[in-house]
Amino acid sequence: MKQLAMIVIFAGVILVITGAIMLAASRWQWVGHLPGDINLRGKNWSFHFPLATCVVISIILTVLLNLIARFLRK
Repeated sequence: MKQLAMIVIFAGVILVITGAIMLAASRWQWVGHLPGDINLRGKNWSFHFPLATCVVISIILTVLLNLIARFLRK
């Protein structure tokens, strides 16, 4: 039961951090509006896929997680 409680606490912390990042990102005007983001508009529809933003976030998270993994190994 103790392990399950730790997993739930860890998941809650991750959700709080993710929510805080999403709130902060809503204030940044460049998120979702980079060159390379796909934005299509029709007469009665629209489609938006932030391709370049996803790539930038992926690179940042990869570097950050690799740095954390290196520090934890030592």
